[in-house]
Amino acid sequence: MLLGGVILITSFAYLGILFAIAYYGDKRADAGRSIIANPYIYAFSMAVYATSWTFYGSVGRAAASGVGFLPIYLGPTLMAALWWLVLRKMIRISKVNRITSIADFIAARYGKSSLLGGLVTVIAVVGIVPYIALQLKAVSNSFVILLQYPEIVMPAKALAVGIWQDTALYVALLLAAFTLLFGTRHLDATERHEGMVAAIAFESLVKLLAFLAVGVFVTFGLYNGFADLFGRAAQLPKIDQLLTLGGAAGNYGSWASLIFLSMLSILFLPRQFQISVVENVNENHLSKAIWLFPAYLLAINIFVLPITFAGLMQFAPGQVDADTFVLTLPMLHHREALALLVFIGGLSAATGMVIVETIALSTMMCNDLAMPLLLRWKVLALSNRTDLSPLLLGIRRGAIVLLMMLGYVYYRAAGEAYALVSIGLVSFAAVAQFAPAMLGGMYWRQGTRNGALTGLLLGFALWGYTLLLPSFAKSGWLPISFIEQGPLGIALLKPLALFGLQGLDDISHALFWSMLANVGGYVAVSLLGPQSIRDQAQALLFVDVFKMASRSSSLWRGSASVQEIVTLVGRFLGPARAQEAFAGYAAQCGLKSVREIEPDADLVRFAENLLAGAIGASSARVILASAVKEEALGMDEVLNILDEASQLIAYSHQLEQKSRELEAATAELRAANERLTELDRMKDDFISTVTHELRTPLTSIRAFSEILHDHPDMAPDKRSQFILIIVKESERLTRMINQVLDLAKLESGSAEWHPTEIDLKDVIDDAVSTTSQLLRESGITLALELPDAVPPVQADRDRLMQVMLNLISNAVKFCDRRDGRIAIGLHVRNGALQVDVRDNGIGIAGADHEIIFEKFRQVGDTLTEKPQGTGLGLPISRQIVHHFGGKLWVESALGQGATFSFTLPLNDAGGRS
Repeated sequence: MLLGGVILITSFAYLGILFAIAYYGDKRADAGRSIIANPYIYAFSMAVYATSWTFYGSVGRAAASGVGFLPIYLGPTLMAALWWLVLRKMIRISKVNRITSIADFIAARYGKSSLLGGLVTVIAVVGIVPYIALQLKAVSNSFVILLQYPEIVMPAKALAVGIWQDTALYVALLLAAFTLLFGTRHLDATERHEGMVAAIAFESLVKLLAFLAVGVFVTFGLYNGFADLFGRAAQLPKIDQLLTLGGAAGNYGSWASLIFLSMLSILFLPRQFQISVVENVNENHLSKAIWLFPAYLLAINIFVLPITFAGLMQFAPGQVDADTFVLTLPMLHHREALALLVFIGGLSAATGMVIVETIALSTMMCNDLAMPLLLRWKVLALSNRTDLSPLLLGIRRGAIVLLMMLGYVYYRAAGEAYALVSIGLVSFAAVAQFAPAMLGGMYWRQGTRNGALTGLLLGFALWGYTLLLPSFAKSGWLPISFIEQGPLGIALLKPLALFGLQGLDDISHALFWSMLANVGGYVAVSLLGPQSIRDQAQALLFVDVFKMASRSSSLWRGSASVQEIVTLVGRFLGPARAQEAFAGYAAQCGLKSVREIEPDADLVRFAENLLAGAIGASSARVILASAVKEEALGMDEVLNILDEASQLIAYSHQLEQKSRELEAATAELRAANERLTELDRMKDDFISTVTHELRTPLTSIRAFSEILHDHPDMAPDKRSQFILIIVKESERLTRMINQVLDLAKLESGSAEWHPTEIDLKDVIDDAVSTTSQLLRESGITLALELPDAVPPVQADRDRLMQVMLNLISNAVKFCDRRDGRIAIGLHVRNGALQVDVRDNGIGIAGADHEIIFEKFRQVGDTLTEKPQGTGLGLPISRQIVHHFGGKLWVESALGQGATFSFTLPLNDAGGRS
């Protein structure tokens, strides 16, 4: 006899074994000897995917649709083949950015948005609650059935019994209590639970062995092997429909939808992300899991059809629920020990899912819902407690209890309307909404916060309308007319045939509309809307994670002491754990104690990582900023600072637009150079030089704008200094842009010219007068060697003025800083006027020939490179001089100064107008 006491004692003994494994695993981890640093344990822990849905529900689905249960396992098998490309990248991103949940992953990718993290958490909670209800239903029903042994009696419907007589309530409370003891004993900055992973791997073996034991008993105990069993099953009515597509097994569209859905679910279910990504200790373990996990799925499903057909043959139609065949077949043949083993296997499947899922969701609820609200309401800032870790643990424990109660409420409200597998598919469709934002964030740089927010909102809304609300209608909580006629009788809005789309099953229908809206909203808003600087920075960290050895240290201009940072981190991790962490950091830096640590950017980065593991990336950034000042800024001041930073960032966007215009102009310049075949090899170096020189001020503008945006509490004098730097760099960038645009016009022949007869001596005098202030400030002596009169030349006076100013400015740059001297000479030589601008600087090596300024490098016998610091003025000057038939060159030697010279012909034949 299987008395209730025997069942309970066995169950508690089994749970005790799990707790002992978890406790041992944590102790070994604390001692630095991890027991999960093993690819086999990692692979078996990933089998938390196989819940009571797999253990009981697969047989139930096979009884209704035959081989239609397979897509749920084919999808993960196909995705496993892509793990080295997808999951490995997800793991690397999470390790680099200290990501501890799906909500944290998406929020961190799109600018560390707390709003986005909160939305992901809400979707995950609402979507997973039905899945938790599934586990309660499976454990409760199996317990009630086993309790009636040797009779086989199906349990009454949930609403047919009172709450206090409902076994599911006590199962929910028991699982909640066990999870509290199991996964929230202390707060860990890494959010890893090595003991839990070891226990989950053990559970995976137990449920596999239990299912295989039933399969062997049925196949070789009740029948004489597979051939005998399937031969007898061939006599069942409509058996052919269960084994072929197009019949009860479903059509190709249904299979494609379920395979796609399960491919996404193996990545984006919170428990899978927790086990596969957060708990991963070595990404190389994936190479083993890629084949071992699919092998596990094959093993646990190999006896599904034999058990299903045996149940259909052993029980009269409608006598027992097909979901319970795994348990009721041993009971029918009085195999008490096997029945008890099956119950333990089902309990393993359910507890494994509940433990990992609620731990993952409670972390998200604490970090991405509770923490942002507490920070907004300044609850944490007003608290005088030096250790807030008990508060955070309390929030997580409360979240676990809340999740279990929500699962129980859903079980009472809608759980009876669906079979186990159908409840699971509702949750699968919910977590599939994370796919566009996550996969897009990993591989597409243009994805934006607003795009992800739009896609998630649209996808979640359609999932709720097409799947969640119909489940309530089928349970009587909403009028059935909502499904049959649509809201307000509008047929186009029927949730199971939205906009007239018919012929699809409920899951495929919901998946089509929700993913269409999700992907469409994400892509459209990302392409049409602006991408913030933080979006761009985070996109680089995620998309190019393998190209970056490590994330660069956060820019930090605060004045906090090391002790302030340690105390701040200690408030959330606990003082002892914080001291231990920073002592380890000091040891890594080769220091003897925490007191020797310098409060630099690396320390701030380390502290932010610790906080991110405990309270999430977005909250950690806000909390760490408070270490600069103990007193919070007034709201008006904060808003002014943020507004100022926003304006600077908006200005940087304008500069980016100018940069794009510059790139277009540069493209025109490249096209013009391509027409000169002898300079074809030289154009790319020129473009590269131009682009590099222009990006330098733009990079400075972005960097200082980012600092102002990220540090709203920066001291006013320091903020003013940064703003002044940004303005100066902006002016510098504008000048350089105008120079390149001018050069592009010169190269393309579109520049305007106004040639006339001019006196070159007058041009030189005007240039000297214009630069006189620069010469005096630089302490440079100027000598002029000008004749009384020179013949006129045909040229554009403004353009030649530009040439002289460029040459004088360059000479000032190259002059000896202690005793600077510049000489300007004008001579008539060989039918042309020659201007020489000579300085007494350090000179240029090998500069004996004409400089080809497009390339700034040798052409033929020319060995001269572009002089350092000459910028874009020389190529512009060269174009002007060449336009009027002259030439421009430099003569120099190291230590003997440099002479830049140009000639202009005296006759009109050389000029062009």
